Amino acid sequence: MARFNPGAWRRSSNPHRSGLRPALYAGVGLACMLLAAHAQDATAVLRVCADPGNMPLSNDQGEGYENKIAQALARDLGRRIEFTFFPQRMGFVRNTLKQRDESTQQFKCDVIIGVPKGFELTATTRPYMRSTYALVFEARDEFAPLKAPEDLLTLPADRLRALRIGVFGRSPGADWLLRNELLDHAVFYAPQSGDPAESPAHTIEQDLVAGKIDMAIVWGPIAGFLVGQHAKSPAWRALPFKPDQTIKFDYEISMGVRFGEKEWKDTLDQWIGAHEREVQAILASYQVPLLDANGNLIASPRANTTHVMPIEKINDAFDLMHKGESIRSVALFE
Repeated sequence: MARFNPGAWRRSSNPHRSGLRPALYAGVGLACMLLAAHAQDATAVLRVCADPGNMPLSNDQGEGYENKIAQALARDLGRRIEFTFFPQRMGFVRNTLKQRDESTQQFKCDVIIGVPKGFELTATTRPYMRSTYALVFEARDEFAPLKAPEDLLTLPADRLRALRIGVFGRSPGADWLLRNELLDHAVFYAPQSGDPAESPAHTIEQDLVAGKIDMAIVWGPIAGFLVGQHAKSPAWRALPFKPDQTIKFDYEISMGVRFGEKEWKDTLDQWIGAHEREVQAILASYQVPLLDANGNLIASPRANTTHVMPIEKINDAFDLMHKGESIRSVALFE
């Protein structure tokens, strides 16, 4: 964008005599018009800060639930959407929400779709999601009795001692294992990978598939995503943790904006309040475990509700329906 340079006024000791005054006035007028046009353009764009590879939250293909929420927001505000991508690691806020573009001096983006309520680095809107950590695993026969994470403690002692449970360092999962004297069974993962292309979901999925771990305790949206990715037999299951008096499993998620931008924050608050059902539907489509205001589970990750299997496994089909892992089964005659 063309800029008016105030230093031009000092290039001639006498602008009147040099004949530059009309040209300078014209330059000022053009600059003002360009600035006004740029400001108008800024209001027509929703600039969103996002991670390019952190499914199910977001990616650079627009496939995450944060992408979908941002798209719905842009639609209702009558704006086109632009994403500023940066790995959600240390420095994310500094390099996105709080950084200006060198050429336009505009901030690179104006909203982070998902931050914890009360996040210290941004102002936060009213929450649009309350989720919780969950235990995720392949639905093997030995885990069939598990209906809640606490049921893990009822497994036979020899089986419990053999388990390898993946957890991220400094997470509620690690605290839960410590409280239940299972820390020796933990396989620890760094809270932040040094590889920006790596994501928590991919890390856990990779090791579960390879048999390096038997189960993992992860943030609920990740657990739901993995269940959705592994809906075919053997299906994966996820058991959400209930709110706990001593370990913080559940978190409310808000949008993050810059401090001091009250009008913009109010706009987002109003949108969230008016579109609660739409947002909940988006989250449910990603199998995100959701809690209500009282901490009760209102949506839980579910494996594929339809199972197709040969006739000789008809009893397995009845077992799946009895356990609530299937609402219908199709038996095939060879």
